[in-house]
Parts: sequence; C-alpha cells; structure tokens
Amino acid sequence: MGQEHVNSPGKQAWAGVPPLQPIPDSIQSLGTAFARTMAKQPNALAFADSTKTKLSYRQTMQRATALARVLGRTVGPGRYVGILLPPTVAAAVTNLAVTLLGKIPVNLNYTVSESVVNSCIDQCELSHVISSRRALEKFPIKPKVPVILLEDVPKLISRLDKLVAAVASYSPKLLAPAFLPGLRGNRMEETATVIFTSGSTGDPKGVMLSHRNVLSNVFGIGQHVDLSPKDTVLGILPFFHSFGFTVTLWTVLGQGLKAVYHFSPLDAKIIGGLSEEFGATVMAATPTFMRSYMQRCKPEQFAKLRLLILGAEKLKPETAQEIEDRLKVIPLEGYGCSETGPVVSVNVPVSVRSRSGESIPGNRRGTVGRPLPGTEVRTVDVQTGALLPVGQEGIIEVRGPQIMQGYLNRAEATSAVLRDGWYSTGDLGFVDQDGFLSITDRLSRFAKIGGEMVPHHAVESAIAQVAGVSDASLVVTSVPDPKRGERLVVLHTGLPLTPEATCARLTAGSTPKLWLPAPSDFIQVESIPVLGTGKLDLREIRRVAIERSGGTAPA
Repeated sequence: MGQEHVNSPGKQAWAGVPPLQPIPDSIQSLGTAFARTMAKQPNALAFADSTKTKLSYRQTMQRATALARVLGRTVGPGRYVGILLPPTVAAAVTNLAVTLLGKIPVNLNYTVSESVVNSCIDQCELSHVISSRRALEKFPIKPKVPVILLEDVPKLISRLDKLVAAVASYSPKLLAPAFLPGLRGNRMEETATVIFTSGSTGDPKGVMLSHRNVLSNVFGIGQHVDLSPKDTVLGILPFFHSFGFTVTLWTVLGQGLKAVYHFSPLDAKIIGGLSEEFGATVMAATPTFMRSYMQRCKPEQFAKLRLLILGAEKLKPETAQEIEDRLKVIPLEGYGCSETGPVVSVNVPVSVRSRSGESIPGNRRGTVGRPLPGTEVRTVDVQTGALLPVGQEGIIEVRGPQIMQGYLNRAEATSAVLRDGWYSTGDLGFVDQDGFLSITDRLSRFAKIGGEMVPHHAVESAIAQVAGVSDASLVVTSVPDPKRGERLVVLHTGLPLTPEATCARLTAGSTPKLWLPAPSDFIQVESIPVLGTGKLDLREIRRVAIERSGGTAPA
C-alpha cells in the first residue's frame, strides 16, 4: 500500500471510513460496560438458549454476582479462571461472573484433545476449571485441575450472597463496586481474556486481549454496523472463539442487544427453531454451516434475519446467491483474527463514501468489506516487507486499538508478528481503491516446490473447476518431498473423475506444470478435517496427507 494509505495519527486511511468514536468515560472495563447497559434497560431480555432459560439484564446481574461471590471463595488467588462450557446462558453468565470478580476468563476449546486442553491449563497456570456435568459427559475431556460444577453452585450460595446480588442489580454504579472487584478502577489496559488460537497451523498460543481491545471492537462494530437494542443475535459460535467471545457475548452486553444461544452450530433444526421462536435478526456463521441450515431448515424460520455475517472460509458466489434466493437476505463477508479482537473488516448493507466522496454500496461481493472505524489495513511484500500500492497482493497487516497485547509468555512469537503496532496476519490479500479488503490465501497455505511458492487455494480452485465440484469437497496441502522440497497432496470426499482424468484436464488447461499434483497424491477421505470454529484444520489435514501418502513428518 502506498504511503497515502498509511495513517498518521489522527488521519484516516480512506475517505469515508471514520475514526473510532471515543468509548464513553463511564466505561472503564467490560464489567462497567455491562453495568451501564443494565442500568439503562434492567428488564430487557439479555440471554436465552435452547434449554429454555431466559434472563433479563437485571436477572443476569443477580446470577453473575452470586456466582462471582461463590467463585471468590473457591478459585483461589490466581489471575486466570478456566471455563469449559458450550455457548449457553450458563456460559455467558459464568464469563460475566469471572469478569465481575476481577479475574480473567479463559474459555477452553472442548473440540480439541485433552492434552491440548491441559497444555492451555498449564500455560495459564489455572487452578480451577468451571464446567457442568452435562458438558463433561458430552466432551471426552478431563481437566487436570479441580472442576467446579455449575450444578453444585446453588447450594453454595448464601443468604448474604443473594442479598448482595439483589443490591448490585438495583445499584450497579454506586453499591455494586463495593462487592465486585471487576467494577472498580480503570482496567482498560489490563488483560480481559486469553483466547487460544485454533491450532490449525501449530500448537495453540494464548492471545491476550485487554479490556480496551475487546471494547474497541464492541464499539467499532456498533459504529460500523447498524445495531440496536431491538436486535436479537443468534449465538452459535463458542466462546473459546474470539468472535463468539467479543461479538455474541460482549457486543450484546455492551450494546444492549439480546442473544439466543445453542451449544452446537451443527444442530440445524434446533437453530432454525430458535431463530423462528425469538425472531433472530443478526447471525454470524460460516458458509459451511449456512449450507446445512438451508438444506435442513425452512426459509421462514429466518424471516426476520437482516444481518448475516459470514467468515472463516471463502464464500462462493453460488452459495451467496443461494442464500439470497432462499432466505431473502444478502450475506455479508467479514474478516478477523483472534489477535485482532477479532473483527478487522466487514461488509455492510448500507451505502458508504468512496475516496472521491461518491456514495457506493457498502457490500462489495468477493471482498470482506472495509475496516472498522479506527482500523488501518495495509499490504506488504512477502519477501521484503516493503509497503505495496493499492490493489497489489501481499501480506495483510492491521493496526488499531483492537490489536492484542501479545501471546501469553511468548515474547519471541509476539515480536515475530507485532512491529510498531502493526500485526502481520499471515494472510494474503489486497485493498482496492475504495478501501475494500480481499483475502486471496494464507501464507501458510503455500507449498515451496523447486524454490517457487505454489498457492494451495489456487490449485483447489483449478481442480474443482475441471472436476465440476465445489471447493468444499476437497483441500490441497503439501508434504515433504526429497527431490523438490515439497509436493502437493489432494484430500477429497469423492470426485466424479478419476485422478488421472482430473490431472489430464489440468494439464490441458492453463494450470502451471509446477502446480500439478500427481494422480497418486489424490486421497479420498470420509470428510475434510475442520476445527470446532468451522475453519479448516490445516494441521490435521497435513497429518492425514503425510500418513496416507506414505511420507514422513518433517523433523
């Protein structure tokens, strides 16, 4: 990106993209953001879920306060408290309770192995994990530290706890801080949570997000996207995912919205029923999940949906058109990372101003939208790190108030991606003249063959085109090769052509020879490995490819 697109303090990256409006002075932490909302609308619905639980903002304060007092007597002096719960009202209240207690919630990923969960426990030096019997029965994970079961909490709540909870809910600003450490003082620069990365490309790292990081995203989203207390958010993303934590939990509490949760994004029929029952107006999901909902739900169940934000994977034009035709809502692509709080950019359904001052549609298909207010985006050369001009592909870098504090206890890993406030995403893309960001691939999704970089995604698209299938049915990865450094392997769930016929069509087309996988490196699998967040599990994909192709993992 040219120098004209790199913000100096107080200036904008693109005309029409406003600076982030100041966070109100009364908000000095996530806890005080919630208290402010509760004081405004105590009787409004805050949370509901598929277990038939419903809580108003006042009831949420009461339950969270009582739980916080119980936890204050049980979790010990450590800073971090582990949470192993799917997205439900109970999980939302637990996160709020830990925050009001003045401690740091760490939502653990229940879709990974027990050893990975225990690694996260070790990294945060957790002394306790909060869970439930139902969750532990569903997830085959036994944390290595004592577990506080939510089913046991009611018998631990004293009469004094109930009295304090009632007082806090009727005087959140004056009296509540006396009982709740999380409402005292300015905590904006303190760590609010640790989100462990998905581990799709390596061992999970703990992303430390401050109260300012999360609140900047909360208010940036509110400024960028038209939200109001009338909106109901369908919460299907787990809280161990940064989008679930920031958007479907804290944006709801900070902006005074309503959230309806279900513990699994795979239960299409239940999700359709919840959307219909509560009149969901806002939903964030992946294209893969939406394809399932369209197949198994009735369109009228999403009749009130007005904002459908999709991310984590590429939205194909045919999928976008099918969603628009069936649900009568235009899907909006967005982009973010755990390290960016998470939201960097998102398309919007209203018009925006271009650099020349003209009014243009806020949704440009094929892009992930324009940056949130106060967020700068630029691209740099893969090899040299030099700034690139508008429209030229390079590594995407982001700077703004939502950028993480760093990786927990990993100074070297932090310095590798954070320089002068700019976070290097490891994703490739470009920014057009109007500030819309396009993602073309991940830097990690490249093979180095014969000294040249070969993009996995481009090979996937070429194979899908010649074979007449969707990109979702195959994935390309690379494995070590003694002669050329690496070679390509294709995992697929079934192709209408033989590998030989597919390769013949690729050879006859415009695909560079260096990009051609061998027929013997087409491997059929039952399903493409994905993470609990819906993203491709790149690490598992490569492991399967190495194992099935007869190769060996690199040392």
